[in-house]
Order: sequence, then C-alpha cells, then structure tokens
Amino acid sequence: MVSRCISFHPHHHPFLSSLLITQTSKPTSYISSETPFSPRKTSFSLTQNIARFRTCTEKNFTPMALHPASNQTPEFDEFDSDPTLTNDDLKPTSPKERTLSWSEMASLWIGLVVGVPSYYLAGSLVDLGMAWWQGIATVVAANMILLIPLVLTGHPGTAYGIPFPVLARSAFGIRGAHIPTLLRALVGCGWYGIETWIGGEAIYLLLPNSIKSSSLSQTVPWLGTSVLEFSCFILFWVAQLTSVWKGMEGIRELEKYSAPVLMLLTGCLLTWAYVNAGGFGHMLTLSSKLSSSQFWSLFFPSLTANISFWATLALNIPDFTRYARSQTDQIIGQAGLPIFMGVFTFVGLAVTSSTKVIFGQVISSPIQLLGRIGGFTTTILSIFGITLAIITTNIAANVVAPANALVNLDPSRFTFRKGALLTALVGIAFQPWRLLKSSESFVYTWLVGYSALLGPIGGIILADYYLVRRTKLSLVDLYSSSPYAAYYYSGGYNLAAVAALIVGILPVIPGFLQKVGVVSKVSDSFVVIYNNAWFFSFFSAGFVYWVLSCLRKKQNKCTPLDPLLPSSA
Repeated sequence: MVSRCISFHPHHHPFLSSLLITQTSKPTSYISSETPFSPRKTSFSLTQNIARFRTCTEKNFTPMALHPASNQTPEFDEFDSDPTLTNDDLKPTSPKERTLSWSEMASLWIGLVVGVPSYYLAGSLVDLGMAWWQGIATVVAANMILLIPLVLTGHPGTAYGIPFPVLARSAFGIRGAHIPTLLRALVGCGWYGIETWIGGEAIYLLLPNSIKSSSLSQTVPWLGTSVLEFSCFILFWVAQLTSVWKGMEGIRELEKYSAPVLMLLTGCLLTWAYVNAGGFGHMLTLSSKLSSSQFWSLFFPSLTANISFWATLALNIPDFTRYARSQTDQIIGQAGLPIFMGVFTFVGLAVTSSTKVIFGQVISSPIQLLGRIGGFTTTILSIFGITLAIITTNIAANVVAPANALVNLDPSRFTFRKGALLTALVGIAFQPWRLLKSSESFVYTWLVGYSALLGPIGGIILADYYLVRRTKLSLVDLYSSSPYAAYYYSGGYNLAAVAALIVGILPVIPGFLQKVGVVSKVSDSFVVIYNNAWFFSFFSAGFVYWVLSCLRKKQNKCTPLDPLLPSSA
C-alpha cells in the first residue's frame, strides 16, 4: 500500500514533471475534482497536492538526500532555490569548503577569549566584591553551561552546511527568521561598538601628553566623551574595516595565526605582573567583601552575565561550524572554551591584583595599565597585542552574524561586505563609551539585559531542531518561498515561535526597566527573573514553543485531497 503521506519534488519524478509541463490534456483522476480544468489550473492543482502531501505530517517520508547521514552535506539544488532566499553567503557549504579542523576551531575560540572585554569582565567581578577564586569559579561555571547550547546549535551547521539565518527559518519561518537574526545582529552591533571603542583607547595611549592635556580632551556633555577620544575611536573604526573586507576566508586565516601570538603576549603580561609584584601572594590573600547572602544575590546575575557574554555566539555558531570537517571537529574544537575562559580570567585577576602592589592602586582596565607601564617598545608591543585581540574578537563574534542577517534580509541587495559596513555604522550609534562607564552598567545593564533577547531565541531553535523535528530538516524547503513548503507556515511566519519569543521576553522587561532607572520599584519576583534572564527566557520560550508545536501537529493531521498514485495491495 502506498503511504498516505509522501514527500518528493516534481523535478525528481519524470511522470509528475511531464504532467506539470503539459499544456493540453484531458482531465484525469490525478487532478482534483475541486478545481476546474485548465492548463494553468492543472499545474497549480498538482503542485498544491504535492506540497500538501509533503507537509501533512511532521513524520513524513523524505528522500534520503535531504537527511544527512554522518557528516556529509545533503545535496542542494540551486535550480529549485528561491533567489530571494539565497546567494553565495547563504547557500549550504560544499564538501571542498568543509576544511575547519578541531584545532582551527579551538584557535578561533582562543582568539575570541583573549581580549579586553574578557579581561574587563574578570576584573568587574572582583571590583563588585567577589574573591578571586569566586570570580574564576563563576566564569568557568557559566562557560560550562553555555558549552551545551554551543555544541547543540553547532550540530545543524555541520550536518547541513547552513548558516544561522537559514537555520532560523525552520523554527520561525522563511520570513519570520528575520526577527531572531536582526535581534542577534542588533546585539552584535553593540558589541562591535564596544570593542572598537577599546581599540580607540589604545590609539589614545600613543598620543603625546601635550595633545592629551589640550582642550580637545575635555568631555563634551552632549557627546558623553571628548572630541579627542571620539576621533581615536573613529580612526580605529576605519582601520578595522580593512580586515572585515576580506570576508570569511580572511577571518579564518586571521584567527588561525593570531592565536599563538595572543597566547605569547598574554604570557608576557602575566610574567611581568608576577616579577614586579613579587609573586601572586597579594591576589591569593584577597578575600571576598560580601556576606553569604550578598554573594548569592550577586552570583546569579553574574552567572547570567557571563553566559550572556558568549550567548551571542551560542546562536550563530552555525556560521562557523558549517565549515567544520565533522561533528567531532566542531565538538572537540569548542570543548576548550571553559578552560580558555578560566585561564584568561586567572590572568586578568592576577594582573589586576598585582597592580595594587606595583602602583599602590587597583587598575582594572588593561588599557590604563599599559599606559602606566611606560616605555616606547612596551607601549608599541602592547598596542599591537590589544589591536590584534580586538580585531580577532570583533570580526568573528560581532561582524559575521549581523552581516549574514542583513544578507538574509535581502540577498539580492546585501553582500557580506555591505552588511559588515552597516554593522560598523550602527555600532557607532550605540555610544559604547556610555556602556563602559562602570562595571555595573557593563555587567548588569548590557550583558544581563540583552540575554533576555537571545535566551528565548536559543530555546526556540533548539526545541524546534531536537524535540519537534528530531534533527531532520529539508534543504529544499529552507530555500523555498512556496506557500506549501514546510517552513512557510502563515505567510512565512511561524506564529508559535513568535508567541514563544514574546513569552520569554515580557517577564524580563519590568526588572530591566528598574535597572535602567525608568521605574523606581518592581516586585521581587521580577527582580529574580531579571537576574536570571537568560535561564528564564531560554527554558520558558523553548517549553512554550514545544507545547504549541505539539498542539499544532495534532490539529493539522491531514487526509490526502486526491491520491496521486493508485493504491495497491
């Protein structure tokens, strides 16, 4: 007996293809009796029936070519793809492009971890009252938790060779995917601005003292910073674009060769601190300034902030794992993240605590520290290290996702380069100098705040891929705008995903408004929700999406309109 729900494409079946292109024929039993016969309507009716049979159930039969076994990329039919949904940056990677080894994946993470924001985040935890070991434990715990969604979200990238915007179409719909990708892009633009501002501060160090003491260094109230510092920011902004212009291949090469250089420079900084401070005894004797209750009230928002630190990459990691040679390479390559973050956090805390002994005051900013160390050679070497660290982190973490999101928005108009340029422009509008004005604004307003946007997106995408679809995706439908394709949903939007996203975000808003000073007081429950924004939004949105998808599946059990093939015993 022929299955009631079959899945195929008319171009793959000669008999159906001949019917679709026939211009004059008589009505047959293969044409729905509900549709008056005409050559145009014949083609539409068959196409409608085929599509209805393909999508009538989530457990339909699909050609083996659409479901990858092991690590092979499924076949991608460019002829069938909608040109408004694909271009060279969005289509699945070919086998010859899958060259990223586990060591190169690890190098990517080293390049991302070794940076000023990671250093600053470590110092911020101690600045807020934690002991050094509490700060390291918080960072490692957060990254061990985050490693799970990183690996899980990286799986479809390696299995299907698709970037994050295309993966998002499965859960949100081919048009609804713009919602999560643009939200991710918005956060990436903010981070791009922050990293670029730090690079501008490095340039500011090189300026003569006569210029630094001029009227140009005075803060302009409406701007929030000085004209001189803003000019350095723009200068670094322009210089950074030269690396962005080379695209993904240039990014991969930069990360590959910069990792050992950054490790060497980090080791030199740690050695300098150890020698000049007479060891790390001062750091090891630093105790917590917090009581037990104060620590736990600080720990959970700090844990959320540290998860949020890389929650951006936990969403668009398929942009990188799509180039991995195998699932083993992407898993092993990412497994070192908690170790890398733990080690670099130790370096940040050790060097920061040593400044109390060396200079008589705690200097938590690495830029200010390098300015105090002095010496022309040391300054130049330090500027080189900071610049390299910023560019490797900024381009990979904060350019790729926004650029791909804009390409996905309009593949015919945007390219990776154009998307990267727009990302850089929006980064200026974020006014990063305001976000970095204090440890509290950086950790609890910026990091925790945007986790409420990224958490529910991650929960929905993982629930869709693992719980609803059981890791089975149709490449044909991911690049199809047909109203009968599997990911078209309602006008291209999956309302279940949109509803789940709203459910994940709304409860976090009151706590955020209190944190930024819009409202003076909210219920303690909203404060708790905000302090655990990523956890709450991730699991609540994922659960709601899974429930709504199950209900939709039960309601949409279909029966065939007309059998396309005769039944047989």
